[in-house]
Amino acid sequence: MKAIIRNIVAVLVGLTVGSAVNMGIIIISGSIIPPPEGVDLSNMESLKANMHLFEFRHFIMPFIAHAFGTFAGALLAGIIAASHRMKLAMAIGIFFLIGGITNVFMLPSPVWFIITDIVGAYIPMAWLASLIFKKKVS
Repeated sequence: MKAIIRNIVAVLVGLTVGSAVNMGIIIISGSIIPPPEGVDLSNMESLKANMHLFEFRHFIMPFIAHAFGTFAGALLAGIIAASHRMKLAMAIGIFFLIGGITNVFMLPSPVWFIITDIVGAYIPMAWLASLIFKKKVS
């Protein structure tokens, strides 16, 4: 029973920390790479209306946020878990992948970014995290 509770806690901590890392990077992204003139990054309607103004550089930070958030969440879930570490890390990756797919429908982006984000930011980062905690925990 302790193992089950620990695994549930691992997933909850992974999701919470991964989401916080993702959001933290998104929040500071505008000060690192300023958005196009007149775009309010905190307003979904402003983003939708002005997406055509975004250049390649404006998509770097969202990709980093998605990748690092997934990585951090999967790494922590795997480290904390009592068993099924790889499965739980991949569950974090799948959860964030579903969020990424949902985001595609809410905020239309260029096809190249959608493909790069969906294919590269979620499952591969969860898998990479699992390689690291496998070495550290073993």
